[in-house]
Amino acid sequence: TKAGQSIRLTLDSALQNEVERVLAGVAAKYHPKGATAIVMNPNTSQILALANWPRLDPNNVGSASAPSFDNLAVGLDYEPGSTFKAITVGAALQDHLITPSTKFNIPPVLNYSGSQIHDAEAHGFENLTVAQILKYSSNIGAVEIGSKLGPRRFDAWVHRFGFGTRTGVDLPGEEQGIIRRWWQYSGTSMANLPFGQGESVTPMQILAAYAAIANGGVLRTPQIVGSVGGKRLREAQGHRILSSGVARQLRLMLRGVFADGGTASGAAIPGYDMAGKTGTANIAVNGHYSNSEYVASFVGMVPVNHPRLLALVVVDQPHGGIFGGSVAAPAFQQIIGWAVPYFGISPR
Repeated sequence: TKAGQSIRLTLDSALQNEVERVLAGVAAKYHPKGATAIVMNPNTSQILALANWPRLDPNNVGSASAPSFDNLAVGLDYEPGSTFKAITVGAALQDHLITPSTKFNIPPVLNYSGSQIHDAEAHGFENLTVAQILKYSSNIGAVEIGSKLGPRRFDAWVHRFGFGTRTGVDLPGEEQGIIRRWWQYSGTSMANLPFGQGESVTPMQILAAYAAIANGGVLRTPQIVGSVGGKRLREAQGHRILSSGVARQLRLMLRGVFADGGTASGAAIPGYDMAGKTGTANIAVNGHYSNSEYVASFVGMVPVNHPRLLALVVVDQPHGGIFGGSVAAPAFQQIIGWAVPYFGISPR
């Protein structure tokens, strides 16, 4: 780019306005430390909206708080929690270790090399399929699937999905997250990494990984600059990380999250076929997981067969609610509910 050239972003101003309004509503209700939301066309990886709270008023920069200068979409390092389970499942599917109907014995508590793994809801002994493990968001199930992969393969897949390196989106201040390599794992790493604890990512990395699930298996650099000096920028080429069949299996299983008994059943939009995943992760404070501070998130797409919209909402340390299904999923529902008629996406 030359100085003085006009730059046009990929953002849609009406959608951007709506996403900022929804985030302000989340902030008013849950008083979080911060929040971010991103909407993308997963087929082109163009970002259609990107909002952060607290907001920065460009007309009044002098009185802005320090946190409002942070672009949390690329600068927030957070443990993704259960949104990461789709990565674990996708890896095991692509390596032909499981199918959606593979059954696992899920005990009430899993003892794994000296640590105890619990699910969010107490239960007895259960038999769950891979699809049900995602629907009910079973931590124990994710660890059992992860143990089929083993540390080396799991680590390779985490990097294949783009974690541990910056996405390369044209925004300043992008973090790369903190992902240990398999040779740095402790004896208990594989007891929490498969369900998104013990590694940190950025919202943009999660969005890019889910875009690959949405678009049929291709990981691309997210794009926010549409044209420079009137010349359209080429779409990022990307590279295939999943077969289209595995990506479709993942989408079909992630539909269950919106169904009765799923972790975001309240966020469904009547008439629309959607797939998504909740995340609720404890925050590590001084080397120990907090029992009171969490990051709640939700990522989802519509429609399931050929997704045209993908959105992520991340709420950092909400108060009065902690779960991705109750804090972040309703914001996703509001954003997508507004966007489907606006973009002409008709009900099924």
